[in-house]
Amino acid sequence: MTAENLIGFEDLPQTIPHFCLESFRRHNKPDALSHKVNDIWENLSGEAVIEKIKYIALGLADLGVKAGDRIAIISENRPEWSLTDLAILSLRAVNVPIYTTQAVEQIRYILEDSGAKMLFVSGKKILRHAENAIQSVERLEKLIFFDADAVPENDNRAITYQTLEKRGEALEKIDSQFFEMNLSNVKADDLATIIYTSGTTGEPKGVMLTHENFITSVIAVSKALPIKTTDRSLAVLPLSHIFERTVFYVLCANGVAIHFCQSFDQIVTFLSEVRPTIMTAVPRLFEQVYHKIVKKGKAAGGWKTSLFDWALQIGQNYWNAKDKRESVSLVLTIKHRIASRLVFSKWRMGVGGSIRFFVSGGAPLSKKLSNAFWAAGIPVLQGYGMTEACVTCANRPDNSKVGSIGTPFEGIEMRVSEADGEILIRGKNVMRGYYNNPEETAKVIDDEGFYHTGDIGYVDREGHFFITDRKKDLFKLSNGKYVAPQQVESLLKQSPLVSQAVAVGSGRKQVGALVVPDWETLIQTLKEEGISAEGSREELCENPHVVKRVQRDAVEFTREMNDYERVKRVYLLPREFSIDKGEMTPTLKIKRGVIDEKYEEAIDEICGS
Repeated sequence: MTAENLIGFEDLPQTIPHFCLESFRRHNKPDALSHKVNDIWENLSGEAVIEKIKYIALGLADLGVKAGDRIAIISENRPEWSLTDLAILSLRAVNVPIYTTQAVEQIRYILEDSGAKMLFVSGKKILRHAENAIQSVERLEKLIFFDADAVPENDNRAITYQTLEKRGEALEKIDSQFFEMNLSNVKADDLATIIYTSGTTGEPKGVMLTHENFITSVIAVSKALPIKTTDRSLAVLPLSHIFERTVFYVLCANGVAIHFCQSFDQIVTFLSEVRPTIMTAVPRLFEQVYHKIVKKGKAAGGWKTSLFDWALQIGQNYWNAKDKRESVSLVLTIKHRIASRLVFSKWRMGVGGSIRFFVSGGAPLSKKLSNAFWAAGIPVLQGYGMTEACVTCANRPDNSKVGSIGTPFEGIEMRVSEADGEILIRGKNVMRGYYNNPEETAKVIDDEGFYHTGDIGYVDREGHFFITDRKKDLFKLSNGKYVAPQQVESLLKQSPLVSQAVAVGSGRKQVGALVVPDWETLIQTLKEEGISAEGSREELCENPHVVKRVQRDAVEFTREMNDYERVKRVYLLPREFSIDKGEMTPTLKIKRGVIDEKYEEAIDEICGS
């Protein structure tokens, strides 16, 4: 094993708790896990983390949890999420994570389908959201609340997290070997978790992942990326998602100090306080940061705006050449250094000032934005994975190609189907199958053991994979031409006027887009250009001058595509697409079938019926 931080781990059982507990013991960092409570950062040392995991596991055992029992968690990011996760796995039990944004009916379905024996709930806010689902599932034996003040008085199943820990501590005094005995029984092929894919259609499917599935990714990522024990990370993406969950195990095993962030609203403050060196994120975060920076730069006025525009262009030229492996002229190099000192240094401070690299996943990041961040000295390594196969590939700091998802990690085989361009994956990272659903499992894992991802793409001569779109998302115009909507949407979101965009036109004459504007930026732009910005959002959406202004950007930003793929017209919407309205999954993927049905008349209007 070449990962320096994991030397000596080869002799450990290849399980999640063995790797994580050994790392906490070995490094015993004073800030192994941290979170903010009442405006103060509270740290847990490696030793304290091990003790809490032990007490929680013993408390669960005292409540009757046995190997194979399914235990669910619904909570925001916080130390208790990961402590509970590792405690569950230490008992050979199975963690069933639930998104805090999951629809109530889906929460009920997951609890019932998985046969969850107990449920951990964070606090009052989550309880209010999920209470109807929880009360309807009679087989739940215990409800355990992280926040003591959230415990409902009228439910005799409910206890506090602190009570659970005390039960565990008492059991430890009676039998000090009980925890280690259970831990020694955990095996690599034990089921570790059932993660229900949110899905854009139908009921969620429970993905069964073993300890080996995760540890394969932990070792492979550790070998591929330069992770240091001195690194600090900020956990922003939900731990209920495969991406952040896998990354947590990777960082944990490598001795990285992990800071928890409960919501995106806290990111700006936490970045400046934590000053992370490595961090995972999704394209939407980079899009928002980029647009804020551009807005501020444009608003400066005079020579400052001219300098900002100059730096942006120099950055694009510089990194475009670097990305194409072309030689960069001495003049351009000098200009880039000047731009970096005068303009891009402020970008770096905006993300904490210490970032060595971001890892981005979940959706494509446009080439323009990627170039801008790389040129600013903020490497964004795009990667790829999915619930059914953990984390499979990524760009490396010294071998990155903008627009690609990188090269496969060691031990993971990827190829592109000759039949239809679908990306296939084979390796020890691939799931055992869908829980209680062998028919769906057989549809996605072929006789050779390859998992069919549903993503269409290609691989270049240097082994970098590129995704063009989801197989089921491709739509055909009435002229027979196929359109990849994600590519169109990625370009549209380069416009500072656009907050959300969905490319539409299936079965129609031309491509259009449903656009939710960035209202603050749009109104400011309208005023600057002498266009009336009076009226409510609904009224502005109907204003032809406003529509034309957004449409102008849409046409401009999709100009690089083939003529039939370009957006011809847009339809403005006053409010963002949301999970609550059934338009998005908990992982913020658009439910295109719902959108097509809900906005059928609008789509006919802009795309031609």
